[in-house]
Formats: sequence, C-alpha cells, structure tokens
Amino acid sequence: MSTAFVEQFSTARPEGPAWLAPIREQAMAAFQAAGFPTTRNEDWHFTNPSPIAESTFVPMRAPSGAVSAAQIAPLLFGETSWPRLVFINGRFMPSLSSNGVDGVKAMSLAVAYREEPSLLERHLTRQADTQDPAQVFSAINTALMQDGAVIHVQRGVNVASPINLLFLSDDAATGGSSHPRVLIVAEPQSQATIIEQYASAGGTKYFTNAVTEGWIGDGATLNLFRLQRESRDAFHVGTTAVRQERDSHFVSFSFVTGAELSRINVYADLQGPGCGATLNGLYMLDGVQHCDHQTRIVHAEPNCYSRELYKGVLDDQSHGVFNGKVYVHPEAQKTDGKQTNNTLLLSERARIDTKPQLEIFADDVKCTHGATVGRIDEMALFYMKSRGIPNTEARKLLTYAFAAEVLETIPVDSLRLGLERMTMERFTGMVNG
Repeated sequence: MSTAFVEQFSTARPEGPAWLAPIREQAMAAFQAAGFPTTRNEDWHFTNPSPIAESTFVPMRAPSGAVSAAQIAPLLFGETSWPRLVFINGRFMPSLSSNGVDGVKAMSLAVAYREEPSLLERHLTRQADTQDPAQVFSAINTALMQDGAVIHVQRGVNVASPINLLFLSDDAATGGSSHPRVLIVAEPQSQATIIEQYASAGGTKYFTNAVTEGWIGDGATLNLFRLQRESRDAFHVGTTAVRQERDSHFVSFSFVTGAELSRINVYADLQGPGCGATLNGLYMLDGVQHCDHQTRIVHAEPNCYSRELYKGVLDDQSHGVFNGKVYVHPEAQKTDGKQTNNTLLLSERARIDTKPQLEIFADDVKCTHGATVGRIDEMALFYMKSRGIPNTEARKLLTYAFAAEVLETIPVDSLRLGLERMTMERFTGMVNG
C-alpha cells in the first residue's frame, strides 16, 4: 500500500473543528487497515485502481494564477448570471466566483467552518461511508479534505437558477492530488439545482478524489448534475452519497468524457416514505479510457420509486463498467424500481462489464432491471443509406442519436443543449446550433 496519503495526514494535520478530528483519525485508520481495493473485492472486480495506488501524488500545489474568467466561460453554458463557486487545484477562488441567491447560503468549506459550524456538525461526514473497505477513497477524502463547497438551501426556497460548482486543475496540478468535499443541505419543501463540474485547465497527470454529501429534507427536490471532463492523463474518483427524507426527490445525472481512469459512485438512501430517486448517466470513452459507474439505491420505506438509465458509447480499447444495485428492505412495500444500462460498442476491442442487481426483501413490489450491449443497428443504418446518407455519416448520426436520448432527460435547457452540442461535435464533427 502506498504510504503517501498516510504521511500527508500525519504531517499536514488538516484544519477543522474539534469534533472533526476524531472522524478524520478513524477514516485514516480505516484506510490503513483496508489498503487500496483490488479486483478481489466484489465492488472493484472489473476496475483495478493500481495506477492510483502505485503513484506517489503530492498535495496539489497552489494555482499558478494563469486561469482567467475567459477560460472558464466555456464551462458556464452561456449562463454567466448563474451563481458559481470556482476552485482551482482544490482551493477556493473568490475572484472567479459569484454569489448572491436569496434563501441560499453558498460558501467554501473553509468559510463554513466559521459561519455554519452547527450545520457542518449535523451533516458533514454523515452520509459518506468511511468504514467499508470498498470505499476507502471516501475515507482518504474525509481524512485529507481541506476545502470544497457548502450549499445550504433554506426551508421552502425554490432556487430559480442552477448553482455552478467548478473544480479545475491547472498546470501546477500535475503530479498532485486534491480531495474536494461538497455538502448540500436542502431544507424541507425547498428546490435546488447544482451543476458540479471537474475539468482540466492545463493540468495533465493528477488525481482528483471528490466526495459529495447531500441531505434532502421532507418534500424537497435536489437536482445534481455531475460532469467529469478531466485531463486524459488524470485519475478521478467521485462519490455522491445522499439521504432522502419523506416525499423528497433526488435527480442525478453523470456525464463522463475525461480521465484515463475514473470511478463514479452514486448512493441514494431513501429513508422516508413517498421518496423518488432518478439516476441517469452518459459515458463516452475512447483510446484506453476506463470508467466505472457504481450506483446503489436503498429503499428503506414504503411507496417509493427509483429510475435508472445509464448509457455508454465505447470506442477503440476503452472499457466501461456499470454495477447498479437496488436494495429493497422488508418494510419497503409498494416499491417501484426500474434500472437500465445500454451500451454501444464502436470497436471490436472496446468492452463493457455490466451488472444490474436487485435485492428484494419485500413481497409487494414492482422492480425490473436489464442491460443491452450491441453495435449500431444495421436496419437503421440500411434505412439511412437507402435515403442517400453515406455510410460513415449515417453511423455518426446513429451514434449521436443513441447518446442524445439520455441527454433529453436533463430539464435545464442551457445545460442540455450544451451537452448535446458537445456530443454532436464529438461524433459528427458538426455543431448543432
């Protein structure tokens, strides 16, 4: 096991309130006891994290100062008025950020330690599991987190504009690691949309290990759209863990095109009756990229529903993994769950390992799951060619159509159109205005 993170913890002693210190100690002890996961661990059976474990990452250096407002403009989807918090190399950048939403407190974690101590004590580190050997990256984050974002939506507030969280890595990030933490608290009857982005602003080989925790109160709705567009030489592990109370709704979307090796965990814990969880995603890989999506939805109370639709487009020697689990407790009668993973392979060497799972301990439920893996529909291709569309163009358009189907589920127009344009350009070279 690499000792770099252990040494960083013993020498750096990350700041924070007194109550957090023993939690950090326990998290680091859990990592030391378990070590990095291997493919012998069922949850890591198809993903080997040894490229991360065998690298010696130093704490990410301070930003070089080269990132300007003009450089982050493409990440705003034309919506410069949206409030945003910008972090470069794990550090909050007030000069690139903007705030000011009635009924919402949005601040860096470092500021929240001072201004929202009781909120953090109630919610920070309460959702992400640091003791499970399969989740040691959450343990590392908990032990080493320095900064991140805290979003507190007040009771009954409907936030009209999405809040944009940008985590960028510049040239100084190369060879470093950062452990950003995001905490989102949606008080009862509130509604909010968060766009959480991870991207390169010049850095090459680095490691981002991010954890997002959410608490969604009674009758509240949280939309969380997560975009991973890291450097093609980077490593990325991201975990989202959310607890839902009565009649709350959680909508998640994962968009992945970056990093050499990435792992995205999304965990929704439905702890109140009448909850709904919708987890969707799109991953588009080529070269030797590897992306692993792990989802877990726990139905603990009756009359809840969950929906999952993840789609992948894999080219060259890329490797995709989808492992989705829906767990239904005995008390969770009237559960309605549906889970689907569809993958399009564009190359003979691309591969997908998919494992949708249901564990049901209630007898009055309606749950289905399924997965498809295939190549471009030859009948559709023949039809398009018969209408005069060249073979190459027809294949590109069909690939775009396959990917665009899941993008249509995004309710934020600017974000959806921006991702559709990116996808169109990726597969056809054309920009759909």
